[in-house]
Amino acid sequence: MTAPTDPVTPADFRRALLSHLAGDLPAAEAGYRRALTDPALASVARPHLAHLLDDSHRFEEALEIRRDVVRAQPQDEAPKLELAIALLRLGRYTQGWSLYEARFANPDIAADRPKLPYPEWDGGPVRTLTVWDEQGVGDSLLFSRFVPALRQRGIEPTLVCRPSLAALFEGLGVEVIAASGRIRTPATDAWAMLGSLPGHLQIDETALAGPVPYLSAPDDRRALWSPRIGPGARIGVVGRGNPAAAHDAVRSLPPEGVAFLYSLPGAVPLTPGHSPLPLHDFADTAAVIERLDLVITVDTAVAHLAGALGKPCWVLLPYVSTDWRWLHDRTDSPWYPSVKLYRQPAQGDWASVLRAVAGDLPGVLARPKA
Repeated sequence: MTAPTDPVTPADFRRALLSHLAGDLPAAEAGYRRALTDPALASVARPHLAHLLDDSHRFEEALEIRRDVVRAQPQDEAPKLELAIALLRLGRYTQGWSLYEARFANPDIAADRPKLPYPEWDGGPVRTLTVWDEQGVGDSLLFSRFVPALRQRGIEPTLVCRPSLAALFEGLGVEVIAASGRIRTPATDAWAMLGSLPGHLQIDETALAGPVPYLSAPDDRRALWSPRIGPGARIGVVGRGNPAAAHDAVRSLPPEGVAFLYSLPGAVPLTPGHSPLPLHDFADTAAVIERLDLVITVDTAVAHLAGALGKPCWVLLPYVSTDWRWLHDRTDSPWYPSVKLYRQPAQGDWASVLRAVAGDLPGVLARPKA
């Protein structure tokens, strides 16, 4: 006869949380799974179990737990966004894009949505469309590739974006309006958020990259910066991201890692606001990157800019909380053919990443200049 199992209690769940905090993942997982047997605890335990499985790189298992969360909380938008990100990380774009619309449950993202007198685009036939910039600069650089694709559907787009991107985005060949203070609201048939375009355009992995490069520095910025970036090995480096961004503590290098990048031959710091170069906007940064041989960066907007320019770029990625755009367990990116990914083999192990960079760098420095 099987001995009865003691009922799970809130104290058991709290012990699982403490085990998770202490890094004892097996004990935490066992505690979370016990909590799933109690309907009152299951709803709070599932998200923590999903995060634990993500941090253990058990992404398929985490995906199924997130499906359970959505089924249990069908009216809650936040779990749908978590599920969307899990699907996108696994490259299941067709399923992920529709759920990605749940991002507007986040007040910070919802604040980007305009209030306009005409309807939001649902992907149907329109002649003209206003597209609004959203989220971080990296998001905008990534999703901007889909703006020219609207013309292939007979849609004339107008792109409203932050001022730091306006001069760069004029190279997309569409009307661009810098959103600074009160702006002239375009009179179009509909409007759409920039991050909603891949869903409406039904983008899958085969259509991701498209023509690359899809961005380029304006001619006047090239003329300005070409004389300033001299001959020899030239490597753009970024070791830290915006400290206000989520997960910046895990994506940014410690001081020793930053110093390593700055010590590379021909290193050109590109960190916005911390570069010795007077970079006023991303058109300036693009003009500098075009003059470089290579960019080495943590996961920041500069990684997306270099990829969009078609410039060789090595992106240094953390083991946990890796952005979904870089997928998992690959060294290449379907978004950017010129990008190579260097991933931590274990949480916090930047030394192995930088040793791999040091080992590959002589091959780049030895290449003859074009």
